[in-house]
This record gives sequence, structure tokens and C-alpha cells, in this order.
Amino acid sequence: KSDKKMARVQLYVAGFLAILAVAHGFAPLASTRLRSASALSFTAASRRPPLWGQVRPRAARAFTVADAIRMVSLPANTPLKVGICGATGAVGKEIIGVLEKRGFPVKELHLFGSERSAGRKVSTKWGDISIEDFSVEAASKLDVVFVSVSGDFSKQYCDAMAAGGAVVIDNSSAFRYEPDVCLCVPEINAEAARSSKRKVIANPNCTTAIGLMALYPLHKKYGIKKIIMSTYQAASGAGAEGMAELFDGVKEVVNGPEGTVAKNQIFAHPLPFNLIPHIDVFQDNLYTKEEMKVTWECRKIMDLPNLPVSCTAVRIPTLRAHAEAITIETERPIDVAGARAALAAAPGVKLSDDPAKKLYPMPLTASTAYPVEVGRVRNSEVFGSHGLDFFVCGDQLLRGAALNAVLVAEAIAQPVGSVFAPKL
Repeated sequence: KSDKKMARVQLYVAGFLAILAVAHGFAPLASTRLRSASALSFTAASRRPPLWGQVRPRAARAFTVADAIRMVSLPANTPLKVGICGATGAVGKEIIGVLEKRGFPVKELHLFGSERSAGRKVSTKWGDISIEDFSVEAASKLDVVFVSVSGDFSKQYCDAMAAGGAVVIDNSSAFRYEPDVCLCVPEINAEAARSSKRKVIANPNCTTAIGLMALYPLHKKYGIKKIIMSTYQAASGAGAEGMAELFDGVKEVVNGPEGTVAKNQIFAHPLPFNLIPHIDVFQDNLYTKEEMKVTWECRKIMDLPNLPVSCTAVRIPTLRAHAEAITIETERPIDVAGARAALAAAPGVKLSDDPAKKLYPMPLTASTAYPVEVGRVRNSEVFGSHGLDFFVCGDQLLRGAALNAVLVAEAIAQPVGSVFAPKL
């Protein structure tokens, strides 16, 4: 009788928690307030990013009533203790702004910086906050920590913070290709983050995140067979130092005698009034690492490990917002009207496509905007009815970094199985 009574009680509890999760928007979360988040993972055959997609991510396990018994339910709008590592950098400042504008439920905000910036006050929606000298002990006590420092910093501290209890959303490339770490664009694979056990989540490369906002809705409707991409990346992709070098270099050339060439330290060559088809280091296959990031990350996020992707990355003399010219070949015939409709309906995408009115994506209009602009949509002269050409432009400090990171946190605070379609 006692066993039967206990089984009945467990059944009632499971049913009650499941009803709460569905009816009230509760999110089944880990006891540290946010669910541990990780990846559709690659097999352990190799730690190296798969160049030809020889391994396949595992599908996320479906959420069951039994999971509800083992997890702590938390209302999605529960105020959280939030930390930002690298709070004084270009991305860190944008994360603060996104948290403010999105109305993210912040109970406490902790801003971590270097010893040099410790004690400096930053004005925020939650009052003036002093920069703290970083420590794992302090960061581990928080619910979620956004990290925008460097790959070396992330490798040294992210796992330690996660082990201490925080969910860590990392903007570096340190964990993107780890088998058990979720590489997340939440409108595409939020479920991979929600269903994983590891509590470090990787933000993708900025170029990948921007391009995938347009690629994924087209893939859902038509099935993508091949991607050919050329990127035109702003100076801010190299951080605040890159923007300063461009800005100072333009002044140097404009104010100097004819023939003046700007100095360069951050970029491989002077960037003012120039283009540089070289971002990151060259690989054995003669692609740069920046270009291969697009290949590796598109495959992992879209769960298409054999997808052919070719990218050429070019640094251009704009301050902000990356642009991408993309050509795709599709499994099914693709028509321009249908493609435009799919793009217009996709969350996080703004269709800017009216050639007669000279309306198309540009860094000038995409800068500081949350949605990714897509336009110049047309059937490909190479692939005909099974191909499409289009142009994409997005703010890489936002969709490519800060905004994507905050949206990841929003997504994992929603119930398992729910569709994440944020209003931007």
C-alpha cells in the first residue's frame, strides 16, 4: 500500500509540474536557475572541426514528464543574477545595452573587467555599477555569465564558472567545435541548448550568425544543397582597436599630402580606401580560418555535416555591420516570390528588397539594428530554378555577438520543446 501511495504521489507531482510548464510558460531548469546548455554534439572521433562533415550531430532527446520530476521549474521572467566578463569592451558594452532594451529580468548585474578598469563606474538602467576585478568565485555565484574577452580567457575560466553553478555564454571561438558544447543561434537550434548537459554555450562567429538568419528559413522551405558566400566585413570585426585604426587612418590620409598611406597594426594592410581579402590565418587548404569557420559552423548549427560551403572573407573600410553575398543551390525548385515570403516571415529577418525604390541591405541601414537585412533576392543564373542569389547585411556586434548571446539566455529560460521566435 505504501509503495502504491508513493507511486500515486509521484504521478500527481509529475502531472502538476508538466501542466505548469505548458500552461504558465514555466521553464524546466537546472537548480542553478538556468538549464545547462550544450550542443547537438559531434562524436568524439576528433576534436578538430570536421572539414568535410564526416561526423553527424546527435538529435536532441525529447523532454518527458520524468524530466519534470528531476528539474526545478522557474518562471521565464524570474529576475536573475547576471555577469559580463569584458564589460568595457565593444561587445560587453553592447550586451549591457541589449539587456536594457530587451527588458531582460536582471536581479543583480556584475561587470567584470581588468585590474586597470576595476572600480570604474558604468551607468546602466539598474544604476551606476562599479567594474569588478574578475574572480571565478564571484562569477560562479551568478545565474548566467556572458563572456567577451578572449579565447585564452574562456579556455581558462568558462568551465570553472560553469562547474561553480553559472550558465556561461561565450563569445570566443574557444568552445565552438567541442563535441558537447552547443553552438547556438537560438531561432535555429535553441532546443539543442535546452536539452544539453554542459553549461557552457558558444556564440557562433559573427559572419555565420548573420548569414544563417537568412539561410535557415530558405533551407526549411527548399532544402539547401550548396552554399557559396563572399563576406564584406567591417573594421569592428577586429574590435574597438580595429575601428580606431580605420578612423585614425582615414583622417591621416585625408589630412595628409597626396599619396599618403595609412599606418596599420591591427590589419594585414592599411584599410582606409582599400579592401583586404584576408581575415585570420591561412589554412593548409588556402582558405583562411575565418572562411572555414563559416563552413564548420553552418554545418554544426544546421545539423548538416556534409553540406558543401565555400566562403571568401574580405575586410572592408566600414566601421560597423557585415555584408554577405550568398548563392545557394536547393533540393527543390525555388521561386523568388516564395523565397521572399519565407524571409519576410522569419524571426530576426527584415526583408529589404525593392530594386525600383533602391531598397536593399546596406551597412548604413543595418548598423545598430537588431534584425538582419536581406534583399537582392533573385534566381541564380548558375543554378536556375534550383538556385538563389541574395544579399545580407547585419550588425556583427549585435546579431553576431551581443544580441545573439542575450537571446540564447532568453531561449533557455523557455520550456523545452517551445519555439523560440523573439520579437526584435
